[in-house]
Amino acid sequence: MEEVVLRLKELLFPSIADVAVLSVDVDIEIMRVDAHSTTDGAPCPVCEVWSNRVHGSYLRFPADVPSAGRSVVLRLRVRRFACRNSDCARRTFVEQIPGLTRRHGQRTERLRSTLVAIGLALAGRASARLVSALGVSVSRSTVLRLVEALPEPEVPAPRVVGVDEYATRKGRHYGTVLVDIETRRPIDLLPDREASSLAAWLAHRPGVEVVCRDRAPFFAEGAALGAPQAIQVADRWHLWHNLSEAAERSVAQHRRCLRSLIPPAPEAEPEPAPADGANGSPWPRGHRFADRTRARHAAVHTLLEAGHSRRSIQRQLGMTYRTVKQFADAATPEELFTGQWQHRPSVLDECKPYLDDRWNEGCTNAWKLWEEIVPLGYKGSYQRVRAYLHDKRTSPRPVTARPPSPRTVAGWILRRPESLTEPEQLQLKTVRAHCPEIDALTRHVRSFATMLTERQGERLPDWLDAVRQDDLPSLHTLAAGIARDLDAVIAGLTLAWNSGAIEGHVNRIKMLKRQMFGRAGFKLLRKRVLLA
Repeated sequence: MEEVVLRLKELLFPSIADVAVLSVDVDIEIMRVDAHSTTDGAPCPVCEVWSNRVHGSYLRFPADVPSAGRSVVLRLRVRRFACRNSDCARRTFVEQIPGLTRRHGQRTERLRSTLVAIGLALAGRASARLVSALGVSVSRSTVLRLVEALPEPEVPAPRVVGVDEYATRKGRHYGTVLVDIETRRPIDLLPDREASSLAAWLAHRPGVEVVCRDRAPFFAEGAALGAPQAIQVADRWHLWHNLSEAAERSVAQHRRCLRSLIPPAPEAEPEPAPADGANGSPWPRGHRFADRTRARHAAVHTLLEAGHSRRSIQRQLGMTYRTVKQFADAATPEELFTGQWQHRPSVLDECKPYLDDRWNEGCTNAWKLWEEIVPLGYKGSYQRVRAYLHDKRTSPRPVTARPPSPRTVAGWILRRPESLTEPEQLQLKTVRAHCPEIDALTRHVRSFATMLTERQGERLPDWLDAVRQDDLPSLHTLAAGIARDLDAVIAGLTLAWNSGAIEGHVNRIKMLKRQMFGRAGFKLLRKRVLLA
């Protein structure tokens, strides 16, 4: 019998020494385990004086981790001891079994740690559904309370810190995440992205030597105030991203030069003049009014040739005498079309060449084109522009080659030359030959890429001077921003540190927010980020 009890104890409580199993009762849904402590006494939780004077005992029923799909409940007999220290404020106290119970706890420590681990991974509702499938009945609020009750993690003082923002509500409210770049683990979350908050955080950690950040001004100011001794490093990915945006804007400003990539269209053979027409111009066919006019003109002249009078034709065809006279006096039906399809002057005529050029460039937005021609002197309405573009959109057009988009050409410039295909290299060479600005842009981008990949940050001032010499407004704006943050950018192009680890944690925070349907408070979000 003793061997059976010992074997049960080893199976149910392998890591707990001071507990004995008396019996196990198993049914379909639940397993009940009778157990008690085997120690001689217990220390007082207040004065820590050992006592073995038993004052009484009672039963506790803490839930334990499920076993084989069954819920496990302990029927644990605990003793109440009298404190031997007469100066202690506690007269009696209840023993706690280390690793198994805690004061006022309804669950064993191992079940509590299991729920906490699931709560950190899945949050409230998903955790409650999972543990219910495992055989534990617990609410989502209980799981969240267990997570929030966890103590703050102890993080060693970092030497290299990465700083970035995350959105709790995109466009409205942002926070700050701080990452130890050397260990690649998050070390803290701040509820805002103010410079004062970051400065206060850094001021309490004087051991910070390097601060990796993007080029946001509030992070630069906060790092300068809180850690003036630290080196600020601008992230290389953000620098390249800013350069790519400036390059695309520069190519878009010279989109007319991209037409050089369109092969010349073969000259169309002149079409023969139409058989019927006035003054050699074709008259519309397929229109209800034109076809009806031609049919009536033929009917009137057929009756005239047959010898009928105009009054007789009027009665037979149901026309007025004036209408019959007009048809009879007209030698051809086209003479009756006066004023029907003649071109009338329009306030849009002067702007049509510009609209045609922008249409051929690929811009089909009527509102945008209307905004572009108003400064050019157009005084008409937007509806007229929309109707003109609608006719161009619905009319059949010959299939012609279109120039590549500014983004495509910017991609050729930003990629490594050896990674371009032979047609792409030829097209880029053609564009550079026809546009000095795009040629200068290509040289500046490739020079910056060499600085970035080979860590030649000392060349940055010369690169900025070269950019200012060319007519590239978008690059001038980028150069002005880099000049304001010159030391951090040079450090980013020279040192090995970067913000790659921070971006991964920002993406993880996005996942955690969506997992909690965006309703998690800052405290819970911080626990899940730092303790998972």
